[in-house]
Amino acid sequence: MYTSFFGLNEKPFSITPDPRYLFLSERHAEALAHLLYGVTESGGFIQLTGEVGTGKTTIVRSLLEQLPKDTEVALVLNPRLTPHEFLLAICEELHIPLTIEERNSAKAIVDGLNRHLLDAHANGSRVVLIVDEAQNLSPDVLEQIRLLTNLETAKQKLLQIILIGQPELRQLLSRTDLRQLAQRITGRYHLEPLDPEETRAYIRHRLRVAGGGGEIFNPGATSAIHHSARGVPRLINVICDRALLGAYSREQPRVSRLTALRAADEVAGGGERVKSSRRLAWVAALVLLVAASGIYAWQANRSAIEPTANVAATDTKQAPRVAPAAAPVTAGAGNDGGSALAQTAAVVEPGPAVAEPDVVEMVPPETAASLSAVLSQRAAQTGTDAALASLLRVWKVDYTAGMGRACGVAEENGLRCLYERGTWGYLLNLDRPAVLSLSTLEGAPHQVVLAGVTPQGDALLRFGDEEYTASLAEIMPLWLGDFLLVWRPAVGNGRVLRQGSIGADVAWLRDSLAKTLDIDIPGQPASNYDGALKAAVQGFQRLHRLQPDGVAGARTLITLNSALDLPDRPRLRPEG
Repeated sequence: MYTSFFGLNEKPFSITPDPRYLFLSERHAEALAHLLYGVTESGGFIQLTGEVGTGKTTIVRSLLEQLPKDTEVALVLNPRLTPHEFLLAICEELHIPLTIEERNSAKAIVDGLNRHLLDAHANGSRVVLIVDEAQNLSPDVLEQIRLLTNLETAKQKLLQIILIGQPELRQLLSRTDLRQLAQRITGRYHLEPLDPEETRAYIRHRLRVAGGGGEIFNPGATSAIHHSARGVPRLINVICDRALLGAYSREQPRVSRLTALRAADEVAGGGERVKSSRRLAWVAALVLLVAASGIYAWQANRSAIEPTANVAATDTKQAPRVAPAAAPVTAGAGNDGGSALAQTAAVVEPGPAVAEPDVVEMVPPETAASLSAVLSQRAAQTGTDAALASLLRVWKVDYTAGMGRACGVAEENGLRCLYERGTWGYLLNLDRPAVLSLSTLEGAPHQVVLAGVTPQGDALLRFGDEEYTASLAEIMPLWLGDFLLVWRPAVGNGRVLRQGSIGADVAWLRDSLAKTLDIDIPGQPASNYDGALKAAVQGFQRLHRLQPDGVAGARTLITLNSALDLPDRPRLRPEG
């Protein structure tokens, strides 16, 4: 209703856990880093707790987007199960086949799970169990979870377990009868609500992702929202949504403090603010009475009392500015038959981690300011033409601005351009060098080539012939997810293939999927895109975390080229 009035593309304060809107405060960034570290490096348990609405589920969704490709995930969202039901839920999530007799035997279920874990380990894959709302687990199920950690080789655990829950989970695991489980927790992290500066940055970030520019909430409004929501992101979303609706109904271009307070009243049902106002009135009266008494006493003893003044220190630190994304590069981009993914993440400047006992200690990443300064210094090398020329050189194609449209030159050399918006994990899944649209903290647009990713996960950015290594924490505040990559079709011109398509590229698709999936895909003639081929495409898409729509577009074909390890195709991670 109000989106067009404020120049937004969509409602920015939905309470659904959309990873595009993930705001990584210092605490959230550390929490996500703990989970990623636990999945890739450690064994045993990782525990993440936080109050209701602090963003735990959103962090889990972001984690799923960034997991390595060789990771299998079993996600249990409803933990109110018996131990037997819990084991069955894990097997169903991991697609472990069980007979009716095996499903009725806990031992047979564990044996089947153990075989699956050993097979995954032999194939170089990791298996992760994520349990949300883990504070609702019964002691019997927790004991069963502990027993699952006994599934191991001589060197490592076969199953990595992540428990996500409310603060009651910490109390539950502190019980004496669960001390064996608690001792196996190798990483703990507790999410706190946002502070006032983070709340301002959070509101600004969500508006920016939704396409908004400028300050829609004035400072008084954000302060009122933080106070009313107590820094809880979910409550901030609900109040902000009501405040935008209120400002729209009054045709106010900005949300004022009064509008924000009215919105908070509506969200709280009105009663809380009334009680609060009465309390404030009594406090104010008491303060006036004490002040009057103090003034009288001071005047009476003026000659004997030397007044002093205490000045409260004011914290003038401002939240880091998050600038609008650079205008997208124009390209003739294909897709998989649906709307392009538009997922994003952002972080604020992180500080040192405060570790609890038994917590995996995280080293704070570099801030975005250093990369922003580098971009400003190399502005002449970060224009659109310079970036596209650098990207095409990776594919051994010469391009200068005078040669016409860069993607046209790419097509003349058997290449195709793909303009997308997605998460960092989504870009890594495509595994092709790309031009990133970055924006400095001052708001200046820059186009930079992502030439590769180090084994440590850092980005190799290219400015002309010079490379710069940047951490993910430097890039994320400057990137809204826009990128352009180049890819090479194996057969044909890279057109979108769907049921009913006919041609040599369809025959190649059938043959390639049969090799990759190690299955037989019946079809006569082979060059006809039929139902059997569509089912195979969907199976491949599910395997590689693509939308299983059965349409072989650019994203699916690029991923298939990588699975086949076709030559003459630069990769972000050559060893992958």
